[in-house]
Amino acid sequence: MLEEQGWRRQFTTDQTRLEEMVDFYQSLGYEVLVESACDELPLPECASCYEKFCDKYKTIFVRRS
Repeated sequence: MLEEQGWRRQFTTDQTRLEEMVDFYQSLGYEVLVESACDELPLPECASCYEKFCDKYKTIFVRRS
């Protein structure tokens, strides 16, 4: 599990903000891991769209370098 390896989940975003946020966390001295969001459980009201489009979303995890 990622948490056991020191990773902290930050948030899930689409491609439009992904590179910007990865650069931001790296500039703060964090190691950044980007994972597919398809394995996450969405809010119930988001489930139908999420199932169709989860591949467009990524979750950012960070840990101190």
